Amino acid sequence: MAANPALGVFFHWLGGLASGSFYVPYRGVRRWSWETYWLVGGFFSWIIAPWFLGHLMTRDLLAVLSETPKSTLFWAFFFGLLWGIGGLTFGLTMRFLGLSLGMAVALGLCAAFGTLMPPIFSGVFVSQVLGTNSGRVILLGIFVCLLGIAAAGLAGIFKERAMSPEQQKAAIEEFDLKKGLAVATLSGVMSACFAYGLAAGAPIKALTLKHGTPPLWQGLPVLVVVLIGGFATNFIWCLALNIRNRTGYQYFTADAKRYSQVAKETIVETAIDAPSREVVEHIPSFKRSNSAKRVPMLANYLLCALAGTTWYFQFFFYTMGETQMGKYGFSSWTLHMASIIIFSSLWGIGLKEWKGAGAPAMRLLTLALFLLVGSTIIVGYGNYLGLAH
Repeated sequence: MAANPALGVFFHWLGGLASGSFYVPYRGVRRWSWETYWLVGGFFSWIIAPWFLGHLMTRDLLAVLSETPKSTLFWAFFFGLLWGIGGLTFGLTMRFLGLSLGMAVALGLCAAFGTLMPPIFSGVFVSQVLGTNSGRVILLGIFVCLLGIAAAGLAGIFKERAMSPEQQKAAIEEFDLKKGLAVATLSGVMSACFAYGLAAGAPIKALTLKHGTPPLWQGLPVLVVVLIGGFATNFIWCLALNIRNRTGYQYFTADAKRYSQVAKETIVETAIDAPSREVVEHIPSFKRSNSAKRVPMLANYLLCALAGTTWYFQFFFYTMGETQMGKYGFSSWTLHMASIIIFSSLWGIGLKEWKGAGAPAMRLLTLALFLLVGSTIIVGYGNYLGLAH
């Protein structure tokens, strides 16, 4: 199958749309705590959707995984586990650096490490990236993406300045630059481990192609393994929160009398899941409804299933896009990060979360979107140039 970078960029945009949109169904969940609806949705994100679509779209999934070297399975799983840790530390980054600065630092590191480390580790960075025109164009695209992330962070800072004094005080109450930068580094690097897990799963791709899987779907068996690692981290964390907050009953009963008020807290997802205002500032729906009505269990489960499956589709399209990028498949991570921020920011605008932010913030946000869209075009063009060599 011949590579087609333009089609690859389009697939990555679809993945970014899925990642920037997946949280919207969660907004309709009623009375459940964050840990409850996150874990229910997670079963679809990390277990059900990967296995179902892996079986549906590829050949001999179980046979391929059984033939995969144990070391390959371990590293793909292990990097998925580390990615999960990166997500859990993302919230601390917001706490110590504030929303906008923390997001810009963590996402910038995630984009840079996730894109550049695989070719450095495999020893082709100097020869294939620095040493070729196409590679240097891709590096320019990565740089433009980082500028876009910085502009988005600065736009958020200007927006925060438009907040009331009470809101500003709450936002910076625990500000600690030293701690924040340390945690942001950990979060950004760990969140980039998803890209490492996909790279470590290259032998799985070779095996599934050998079994007759079409090249477009070769990355799906790798997702099965990496996401099991991510599931393990999130499963342990959510169960710990269920125990600590005494919310485990929410999976089983619709009796509103069992639901107690939970202390107000801001919930933040992982650095690559949905870095957008509507996610970070989302107040779980059980706080909005204190009525004695029965909890809509079926609706909650269906909404979580929709959200979780939509989340999975970000990487479903990611693996499709990666197959179209030629020898510079590592550049897919930059395309993925840029696309997520583009679409999550558009959701934020559509949901009127930037209303009243002021002209400077909106100008910076527009600049950020322009730079991010431009970065995807530049990276795509660099991959196109690489096809001629």
